[in-house]
Amino acid sequence: MPKRAKELTASAVAKLKEPGRYPVGGVDGLQLRITDAGTRLWICRITVNGVRRDIGLGYYEDVTLSQARDEAREKHRSVRLGLDLGLPAVGQRPTKPVAIEVQKRTFKAVAIELIESKRDGWRNGKHVDQWRNTLETYAYPVMGDMDVAEVGLQHVLDVLRPIWGKKTETATRLRGRIESILGYAFVHGWRTGDNPAQWRGLLDKVLPAPEKVRKREHFASMPVDDVPAFMARLAEIPGAAAQALRLLILTAVRSGEVFGARWAEFDMVDGVWTVPAERMKAGVEHRVPLSRQVLALLSSIPRIEGSELVFPSARGDKPISNMSMTMLMRREKLDYVPHGFRSTFRDWAGDFTEYPRDILEAALAHTVGNKVEAAYRRKDALERRRPLMQDWADLLEP
Repeated sequence: MPKRAKELTASAVAKLKEPGRYPVGGVDGLQLRITDAGTRLWICRITVNGVRRDIGLGYYEDVTLSQARDEAREKHRSVRLGLDLGLPAVGQRPTKPVAIEVQKRTFKAVAIELIESKRDGWRNGKHVDQWRNTLETYAYPVMGDMDVAEVGLQHVLDVLRPIWGKKTETATRLRGRIESILGYAFVHGWRTGDNPAQWRGLLDKVLPAPEKVRKREHFASMPVDDVPAFMARLAEIPGAAAQALRLLILTAVRSGEVFGARWAEFDMVDGVWTVPAERMKAGVEHRVPLSRQVLALLSSIPRIEGSELVFPSARGDKPISNMSMTMLMRREKLDYVPHGFRSTFRDWAGDFTEYPRDILEAALAHTVGNKVEAAYRRKDALERRRPLMQDWADLLEP
């Protein structure tokens, strides 16, 4: 008799992270499949009419281990009783009307459904636009109207190859999105077989590794010697964009953290700005020690009645445009971008100060070291960062 898989607990399954297929036991053929993009799917590998088939049972996030085992047992029971599982015969299209309707799902329709199903789980609303824009620009012209069950390796390559070397970052993200869409179709029974958009073991055999072709583009950053004069100029420019840009430069945070800033995040007594996890790129709360210059700047900004935002738009219910700081710099005929001031800060701190590297990286909300190191270093060195940020502010606005 074939060896039965060890029955894993729910906590043991939760620890599985690396791409691959993992038998979880309890029911023959039940596996957790983790794709290269990190998508986690329940699969029931079962033999139907002498042919081994993989039946999707749903996403790991949506279906518990217990539910997956119950569903797998039901699939085995249906096979024993000779019941129709709704699967098309190998190499043939199904003949039942309901199956024909399923087979007509287009790649674009499935993509739209997946995006809607994930919308509430995305921290940043820009994710929806990014998914839509890349798919509409590159994927839909090739496979948008195709039956999702018929999308194959060549179609994926037709989408990716034209931009793999020119827009590598976009191409790699697009590949992951296509893989997720086809995986979504798989777990809903709308297609069978391997995912032609998976990287490891498939596309990595026909496309060069992204790091081999990616051209790294660094944000244009202002030389540190020019920043004090620019800060003086900003102090003369009226409006929220100039104030927001001063706050960004003085605190070395990202643009999104400034645009979404709320008054409740600032402790003016202890001098701390606490940016909540949901507004941080890494999804981890970030505390920023506030220099005297930042406290003075915040005190000079009028609070708009009825708005909790520090930099509200004219309507008051939304932040100012995320392009407002960039446009201000263009009007000043500067070839730099707001994000580049983080590089300016890092270059100054690394070249002209004696602060330890981990303090500098913590100031930029960067993760230092591996996961083990991060687990032991749980404090954010807030007080050790105070003199660093004060030195930076004193340099820029004496």
